[in-house]
Amino acid sequence: MSVFAIGDLHLPGGDKKPMDIFGAHWENHFERISADWRARVKQGDTVLIPGDISWAMQLPAALEDLRRIAQLPGRILILRGNHDYWWSSLTQLRCSLPENMHAVQNDAFDGGEYVFCGTRGWTIPPASGADAQDEKLYRREALRLEMSLSAARKMADGRKIVAMMHYPPLLPENLRAGTEFTRLLSEYGVSRCVYGHLHGQSVQRGFNGLYRGVVYSLTSCDALGFKLLDVTPR
Repeated sequence: MSVFAIGDLHLPGGDKKPMDIFGAHWENHFERISADWRARVKQGDTVLIPGDISWAMQLPAALEDLRRIAQLPGRILILRGNHDYWWSSLTQLRCSLPENMHAVQNDAFDGGEYVFCGTRGWTIPPASGADAQDEKLYRREALRLEMSLSAARKMADGRKIVAMMHYPPLLPENLRAGTEFTRLLSEYGVSRCVYGHLHGQSVQRGFNGLYRGVVYSLTSCDALGFKLLDVTPR
């Protein structure tokens, strides 16, 4: 089984929201992603989407986008991003999802060869504009990540763990000391961590590579040239 990842699809959610207002490179972006997806993903593979899936505000509108994605091959695991306002009741969402799609939220999913887990994450303090509320949310998301990792480790029984986050778990200024997120991911023996959220010039601040035993990959779709990234643990 191969594992692929691509995040921040930003599908329209039932409204006319052309992404090419953010640059010509976004024109027909989902059609380009879909073509690459169909060419490379087999039915037995898994595709991870770490957040910012649809601009929809309510679940019924988001389901239009989720069903478009689910028509593509493979098993699809989704995570909530900061723009996924339609993601509220996890129970309702899971009952509504297509058969080949599963929502991961602060828990773990048994993928057979690998175990998957994840949480949204948050801005890492101290950051420009961060305040006491950001610190509180950061700590809360660290607790949620540990909850997810704990569930994954119990489930894994020696299998490799792949984690998803939406926000970056580390940035260049964090490389020396690390973060609560990187500490937990290393402590729980995660093999790979994929994340998104960064676009445009911010892509240059994304960390890709090995850090304290974990391989990190930025998977925002524009950072990947609108092609899936193979993140199969080795």
